[in-house]
Amino acid sequence: MRARLGIALLFLATLAAAQPYPSRAIHLVVAFPPGGPVDIVARLIAPKMAETLGQPLVVENRAGAGGNLPTSQVAKAAPDGYTLLAHSASYAINPSLWPNAGYDPQKDFVAVAVVALQPNVIVVNESFPAKTLAQLIDMARTQPLAYASPSSGTTAHLTAENLFRLHAHVPMTHVPFKGAGPAVAAVLAGEPPIGSLGASGPMAQIKAGRLRALAVSARARLAALPDVPTLGELGYQGMEDYVWIGFFAPAGTPSPALQAVNEAARKAVQQPEIRERLITLGFDPSSESLPETARFVREETVKWGRVVRETGAKAE
Repeated sequence: MRARLGIALLFLATLAAAQPYPSRAIHLVVAFPPGGPVDIVARLIAPKMAETLGQPLVVENRAGAGGNLPTSQVAKAAPDGYTLLAHSASYAINPSLWPNAGYDPQKDFVAVAVVALQPNVIVVNESFPAKTLAQLIDMARTQPLAYASPSSGTTAHLTAENLFRLHAHVPMTHVPFKGAGPAVAAVLAGEPPIGSLGASGPMAQIKAGRLRALAVSARARLAALPDVPTLGELGYQGMEDYVWIGFFAPAGTPSPALQAVNEAARKAVQQPEIRERLITLGFDPSSESLPETARFVREETVKWGRVVRETGAKAE
């Protein structure tokens, strides 16, 4: 009797393994609370990916330790393609920023897709005297100034540290906030009057004239801010810094599952309504192959590790 039961169970397991991927719902764990850019983009794209995959994509928010806790949890999930991670550029930053992030970005995961990128923007309150980045830096040489960022260890924080400390050689006190919303509100109130933020956060206030954008960390000027120069145009080369949003799978996930998720993400991003919505949010849509995605994340990990070391940035 036991032998027959064992044979039956083995048959069922073999049959399940032979089913094409995916054969049930996929869980997409967002490594941050609801309402942030990773959550917004994941929930925008997930339904379109589900249409292609033929199974639901269930978005689940988890949080803790700057995204490290949910990331380490997903790293331990079964590598079967049914648990994925949605993360930001902090995925590549945190292992250098934290003494123990709880995961190795190159060994514990496979980068499946990077779906959206967004540059950072240096902004000032409308009443702040500096009208250009050069004027701001000149002011910083003669008086104490502070800038706001969404949080320690974000690309916005590291872009500012890299710009002010390493390139311009001026002191500037960092004031971290708990998210882009509070940081934008602080700059609007002039406490502090300077900010380094992902472009989507302050975009509405820039358009309304309540904040003034001085520079963007992009390769080219943003269509939404055509009069704002890039840092490269202003003489700060090699500062093409982006907030990005990507999907990851635990290491060991079968190649057919990785390919299926990558293709579903690329197809979703290429749809006109998704592209339009991402652009409206201040993102550049992205849809690269698995090898190109792996290369990008690997280069980002090396780059931000260097910036963290050179600036001495710490998690707060």
